[in-house]
Amino acid sequence: MGTQNTYTSGPLRRSHLRHLLDNTFGLTLATASWSTLGKYIDDMSMNLNPTISTVKNILDETEVIDEGYEPSMEAGTIYLDPGDSLYPKIKSIMMDRQMGDECRTYLMEILVDKTTSPYDAWVEECIVKVQSYGGGQGGVNAPITITPCGNRIKGTAAYADGVWTFTAAANG
Repeated sequence: MGTQNTYTSGPLRRSHLRHLLDNTFGLTLATASWSTLGKYIDDMSMNLNPTISTVKNILDETEVIDEGYEPSMEAGTIYLDPGDSLYPKIKSIMMDRQMGDECRTYLMEILVDKTTSPYDAWVEECIVKVQSYGGGQGGVNAPITITPCGNRIKGTAAYADGVWTFTAAANG
């Protein structure tokens, strides 16, 4: 799980914010098998893309309208590794040009900000798309975009025996 998986004090390290995908792409939360993103990624952020508009009426009054978010996350460098549990699906999305439900799975985000598990976590359906593939001498690169689909579920994530598990909060 890495060296920064418990929090002691001070600012959170990047490794304290975990992003995982269900590598089964089965859309059944109870049987999700979580793969942690990051091994071949040096920079990745959830872009919230807030949508705010302003409307000015004929009285010169301005109304600010918060229309929510359109989040997306890009992993710009993700080297393909046949030993990685996500590899078969990324390969299929990429080479078979999969679309729609074939590209849907669950994204789990975990914030390791406590000294012990379980940690606060959120799960939601997402679409995973490969943006391009190829690259230079460093290896076969296949950058992906992960687009959350909404219906975010709050809960907790626990890590035991090398496996992450998610438990939805009673009030979701």
